[in-house]
Amino acid sequence: MPQSLNRRQLLGAAAAAGAAATLAVPGAAHAGGSKSSNRRVPRDQISVQLYTLRNQLQIDLEASLKELADIGYKRVEHAGFVGRTAAQFRAALNNAGLRATSGHVGIPQPFDATTWEKALQDANVVGNKFIVHPFFGQGANGPIRDAAVYRAFAKDLNKAGKLAERAGLSFGYHNHHAEFFRQNGTKLTGMDILFNETDNRYVHFEVDLFWAYRGAHDPVTLIEENRGRIKQVHVKDLDINASFADAGDGLIDFGRIFSHAKEAGLVEYIVERDDAGSPPRTPADALTTAERAFDYLDGLRF
Repeated sequence: MPQSLNRRQLLGAAAAAGAAATLAVPGAAHAGGSKSSNRRVPRDQISVQLYTLRNQLQIDLEASLKELADIGYKRVEHAGFVGRTAAQFRAALNNAGLRATSGHVGIPQPFDATTWEKALQDANVVGNKFIVHPFFGQGANGPIRDAAVYRAFAKDLNKAGKLAERAGLSFGYHNHHAEFFRQNGTKLTGMDILFNETDNRYVHFEVDLFWAYRGAHDPVTLIEENRGRIKQVHVKDLDINASFADAGDGLIDFGRIFSHAKEAGLVEYIVERDDAGSPPRTPADALTTAERAFDYLDGLRF
């Protein structure tokens, strides 16, 4: 995916949000504020996006899920069923003592209610509470820069969310960085349109903290401007080269963001690293990412 910012711009955006403190004092941004603070991420709200372990799951789904449970995870977010049916995937989760509280499932484009309702049925079989559309904003010629396209997509999100609500599920949208481009030369970004033109009764947001920074947007500002709408976040860190890092090793001050959890409506903290398990990284590296991130979040005070 093409970068939306060069390295100088990105680090400038991080500095504006306070994350650049780590450049001068390694680890400072992860101290989480006052030493006397006792706020923490609830352990039972820590999850992991299984896309992080996609290669390892293909090798041995059952063993990989058991390893996640051994780390301390109680919940996961799936991105497909790894060649199983929804019922078979649920059985594998149950055997490991895990719940798939959330799942990434793309809404049909063009929107088709029958197809979407089948996806909702599978989500309920698996035991999801949340179902999340994972990707938008890139067209055949690169990032979408047409506000009309975003407005049409927002309508589809509302349709999908209304059907999800009827099925007992909370429907969300997950961002990357392309949504933060301004549309048609206006002051509106694609993300502005999605926040403004989706119905808060039917659509919440799963903000990917890494990709928000890559789009030069401070997640705290997103929270302040969209109170109560950010129920989930993807927790992945940003290194000095604008690439991925394990949570706690990079520039992002997660404690600063999480201190606004109540304002956001935040109830799920989902570990992810897009390149975990991809060469030169190995499947074992993906499990290390999951373990390091869980330990970091479990120990974070802010």
